[in-house]
Amino acid sequence: MPMAVPSTLYLVVLFLVILPAAKSQRNQPMRLRFGKKGEFKILQVADMHYGDGKATPCEDVLPSQLASCSDLNTTAFVRRMILAEKPDFIVFTGDNIFGFDATDAAKSLEAAFGPAIASNIPWAAVLGNHDQESTLSREGVMKHIVGLKNTLSRVNPSEVNPIDGFGNYNLEVGGVQGSAFQNKSVLNLYFLDSGDYSTVPGIFGYGWIKASQQFWFQLTSANLKRAYMSKPLPQKSAAPGLAYFHIPLPEFSRFDASNYTGVRQEGISSPTVNSGFFTSMVESGDVKAVFTGHDHLNDFCGALNGINLCYAGGFGYHAYGKAGWPRRARVVVANLEATSNGNWGTVKSIRTWKRLDDEHLTAIDAQVLWSKTSVGGHDINV
Repeated sequence: MPMAVPSTLYLVVLFLVILPAAKSQRNQPMRLRFGKKGEFKILQVADMHYGDGKATPCEDVLPSQLASCSDLNTTAFVRRMILAEKPDFIVFTGDNIFGFDATDAAKSLEAAFGPAIASNIPWAAVLGNHDQESTLSREGVMKHIVGLKNTLSRVNPSEVNPIDGFGNYNLEVGGVQGSAFQNKSVLNLYFLDSGDYSTVPGIFGYGWIKASQQFWFQLTSANLKRAYMSKPLPQKSAAPGLAYFHIPLPEFSRFDASNYTGVRQEGISSPTVNSGFFTSMVESGDVKAVFTGHDHLNDFCGALNGINLCYAGGFGYHAYGKAGWPRRARVVVANLEATSNGNWGTVKSIRTWKRLDDEHLTAIDAQVLWSKTSVGGHDINV
């Protein structure tokens, strides 16, 4: 279905509004930064489907697990992952709560994000298609998330109005403190609201990333690229970017067993409308990988036109799954290039793997998503 194109006047106004705002954002202290070892690690948690805690039963687990299994197993898994991986940042990619089984949305959200809040590790979240089905509206859920401790989540970019959805924002990751890149973002993170369900008469199924969100992404990407390629230390191309949202794009269906790492055990539940966001990312040139949830039995990563499209795999125990197939989480690590003077420069590589909620938190499917010299698919050691 062709997407509607706003008027030229709308684009000009939007462009003029966003430019000064993006500049002022870059002047603010960076909240995220690479560590002294030149590494930045992100833990992705997809589809917790949190309900009412201990009273909420598990789905699709082995009979031996059923009697004692609840939302508390999800909480324990988050804690185990934090202790094992010691991430610099945690991203929750939607369906954080399962609204129909959460009698108090605020309390369920606080419990679901509890381990991240307690860890004092910065975290962020986007919405899925079930978060708003309890006692808070979709906007209300995002506003509550933004008010929680240690979160870098935002309701929306204040400088862009109107914009569809709630939870469209970007975060910049600065270079190592004391390095030449300490005041530049060397890794850019984009978060978008992929919606819940279609509201267009005659079009059924899940929501999609709308035109207003794509224009915000394009302009933000252009501003970040311009800053990265400007003095001091002007670079020749954009800093790498990662995008996080809940519902997979239609392009996720372009893979078969020959060109992805991981498993595909169910259909791709993307929207019936292709709004063109994948093309927008390809044209912008900075996004190297996209991370989604939604389809709990898929956990693969595949490269298409220079962008890796990755599922995290189901995490939560009150979410549908597959008995005997462990819940899992995805880890992404960006590493900086060492400079000749013993300091750190720009991003050299982006790697990923998954960990299973088994006895040993087994790590599987390690691969390089992007590097300065090659792209995707190479085996590595974790």
